[in-house]
Amino acid sequence: MNFTAEQIAGILEGEIVGDPQIEVSKLSKIEEGEKGSLTFLANPKYTPYIYTTNASIAIVNKDFIPDQELSATLIKVDDAYQSFSKLLEYYNQIKLNKKGIEQPSFIAENVIIGKEVYIGAFTYIGQNVTIGDNVKIFPNSYIGDNVVIGNDTVLFSGAKIYSECHIGNYCVINSGAIIGADGFGFVPNDEGGYDKVPQIGNVIIENFVDIGAATTIDRATLGSTIIRQGVKLDNQIQIAHNVEIGKNTVIAAQAGVAGSTKIGSNCQIGGQVGIAGHLTIGNGVKIQAQSGIGRNVKDNEILQGSPSFAYGDWNKSYVYFKNLPKLVKTVNDLEKKVNGNN
Repeated sequence: MNFTAEQIAGILEGEIVGDPQIEVSKLSKIEEGEKGSLTFLANPKYTPYIYTTNASIAIVNKDFIPDQELSATLIKVDDAYQSFSKLLEYYNQIKLNKKGIEQPSFIAENVIIGKEVYIGAFTYIGQNVTIGDNVKIFPNSYIGDNVVIGNDTVLFSGAKIYSECHIGNYCVINSGAIIGADGFGFVPNDEGGYDKVPQIGNVIIENFVDIGAATTIDRATLGSTIIRQGVKLDNQIQIAHNVEIGKNTVIAAQAGVAGSTKIGSNCQIGGQVGIAGHLTIGNGVKIQAQSGIGRNVKDNEILQGSPSFAYGDWNKSYVYFKNLPKLVKTVNDLEKKVNGNN
């Protein structure tokens, strides 16, 4: 789809310097700009590229004054980075603005489907499902019986929503994510093996939640695994049964949270963090990457290490740890001197 500088300036409320009718059909980095592409300049260290780029249109800050000849048409705005982000969001909305039901797909007879919905080919939708307005379900997705999906939610290709789960409004569930698989519930039996404990709960995902590709959120044994409003989960995260994650908490890739742990609001959890089960993590907690959490954590603690301890103490300890070879040599030298004097 082509856009003119005039149309883009209208969206961004910007000022055009150059040809208002010049068209672009793609986006590019400023150093890799090609004819017919749109780019932006926000970081001053990239300023030299504005004079060499082949991009047709460049978004710049209002205070930018060129000192050389430019080939690109400029759109001047208050904040180039913010405006470019706004344009990306607008572009993404257009790209995802699909409607209708593609075939082949299976939709049970008693499914309730809202307005302006898109359902991609090879999608399966089970009994008693309710789908809200403006929902986008991309091909090869699975939605089990009695699932509820709120308005304006997007399920990308291959997402799986098991039965009884509830998904809120304005959520994004990326490809390969699995919501509502059985929790890891087994008990030892008399024969030395394990018997499965039925997992009959569900998963509740509130509004404005983003779930990354190949992330898994297990259904509760009883009750619900709950992901509160505004939570952002990266790719390849494991959330076990009966976990609760508080509002606006963010978790980076490959982290794992064991069963029945409660995580507070506004936490920031780094990649590959492991959190043991049946713990309480307070609000505003920050956990550095690859840390292991085996105890309850108070509000606003900052942790690092495995097992983790206070971030400041960890940094001090690391200074000594990396100097251990020197310290050992010093101790050995002192022992030699002491033994030599005896």
